[in-house]
Amino acid sequence: MFFSASKDKPSNLTSEEEAILRSIVVASENNPNHPEFPPGNPRFPATPTYKIVVPGFTNVWLKDESVNPTGTHKDRLAWEIIVTYKYFIEAKKRGQTTGALPHMSIISSGSAAMAVQSMLRRYRLPDLKVLVDIHIGSDTVAGLRQIGCEIHRADLSRRLLSWKDILKLTFNRNGFDITSSVALDPTTRFYDWLSYEIINTNPSFCFIPFGTGNLYENVLNVAKKEISSRSGYDPRFKGDIRLLSECNFMGATTNNPSSKLAEKLYAPHLPFADYNEQWIRLYRQAGYCGPLSDVRVVKELFVDEAMKLAANQGINCEPSATAGLALMLQLKDSLPRDKKMLIVNTGKSHLPK
Repeated sequence: MFFSASKDKPSNLTSEEEAILRSIVVASENNPNHPEFPPGNPRFPATPTYKIVVPGFTNVWLKDESVNPTGTHKDRLAWEIIVTYKYFIEAKKRGQTTGALPHMSIISSGSAAMAVQSMLRRYRLPDLKVLVDIHIGSDTVAGLRQIGCEIHRADLSRRLLSWKDILKLTFNRNGFDITSSVALDPTTRFYDWLSYEIINTNPSFCFIPFGTGNLYENVLNVAKKEISSRSGYDPRFKGDIRLLSECNFMGATTNNPSSKLAEKLYAPHLPFADYNEQWIRLYRQAGYCGPLSDVRVVKELFVDEAMKLAANQGINCEPSATAGLALMLQLKDSLPRDKKMLIVNTGKSHLPK
């Protein structure tokens, strides 16, 4: 609960900060009748799920995040950063903090930075400081600079970076690193509404691109929360608890730096992911997911096949976004043909319209 400053006390905020605070409207934390995303036109579900054609299968559906403001699921993460700034401003209004609002830093290959900076600009908040790999494409850098990102470069393959390293490399000593901060609850908060939209479809298999791991972890953590609930389900949950406990959640990733998936899904170091072999083994053992749930490496030939299939059906995506479809195609000979399959399309990043 957050307490407002008394009306008869002078505000600790500037007039601009007061205006920003009023503009950030969070309808509710978990009421499906009063959703919080997307800002300006909130709805639940926020993005569509529709049937697609995959040869040999009869019940395949696509969760399409490409309709989000900058074209990817990262827009949901970006909104949570805005909500965090709301908390910062409320704390300052109560006199608990002082000074200017901090800048955020992030390691990004493009889509997360695009989403976050676009949202920061919308609410007139401090510009994002972005750490990119030295090999990132010039078009991506130009697009990020166009919307106001402050770009810093480093060879991200050389060593594991801590949050202190990231802040130092982005000249942001008094700010916060989004990439690493567990205080932001990235595995339970960044994609909680999306996770409910996914599990409410009651799939038998759910295929999810796995880059940072945050989305995959969010979905599994929401499943765990509902399956182990002792005090009633979250009002956003409209699914079948038995089907949820039997659903096989398949993360799709690559370990090949030359893969078409590599730009968004490959990193030589993933220091901030909770996922590991023991983590998923425990979830399977406890019945929080189906017995085949796991993260698997996608072979390149199936990436090409998935991109062709997506293009033929007008699905707006980039190679990393079709990783789930590619994994389904890779496993097709071992999958039941009539069970419900859900493919999560994480979208294709673009400048805000």
